[in-house]
Amino acid sequence: MAPDRTAGSGAGAEPYVPSSRSLKTLSTAAEECQGCELYRNATQTVFGSGSRQARILLLGEQPGDQEDREGLPFIGPAGRVLDRALARVGIEEPDVYRTNAVKHFRWKPAPGGGKRRIHQPPTQEQISACRPWLLAELDAVRPDVIVVLGGSAGKSLFGSAFRVGEARGTVRTWSGIHVVVTIHPSAVLRADDREGAFEGFVADLRTAAEVMK
Repeated sequence: MAPDRTAGSGAGAEPYVPSSRSLKTLSTAAEECQGCELYRNATQTVFGSGSRQARILLLGEQPGDQEDREGLPFIGPAGRVLDRALARVGIEEPDVYRTNAVKHFRWKPAPGGGKRRIHQPPTQEQISACRPWLLAELDAVRPDVIVVLGGSAGKSLFGSAFRVGEARGTVRTWSGIHVVVTIHPSAVLRADDREGAFEGFVADLRTAAEVMK
């Protein structure tokens, strides 16, 4: 029997995920994913980016407006914060794989019309629907460390009860992989004390760098 690929069928992304663990094959297959309703309003699927030999996997929430338009993760303002922090702690690009818990941008129109699109956090149902893609990426990359960037990312690994505030500053394990929890870099941009928030973010990434050694 052919898999049920009807969006909203409850199967999530699982029917769309191939058995191959080639990142190129997975990325191509993800372009056709209709495992939840988010594909309808997104410009495109934004799959992970980086080397299969990466030692650290950076797990965010979902693509933002710029990522949705260009098709790559972490290339907007939050991505620039992330790049600056990685450089500070000496984590080099060949060691990094970047991805999100949810591969489509969830948004709503700005009040009063116009082209601006307002970010909306994914629901737990949407996070769960997209989880098969993340599991396939983790199986393909097999990183030494996962850095959880924010609550939605944590919920994709640890379930709906996950809270960043409770887990931040600890080194956990998931399926035998070390996990370091921190805020999403977008939280640095929203903070009243951006410098302090950035330094705290750097400290968390430094923990991840030390775990990699």
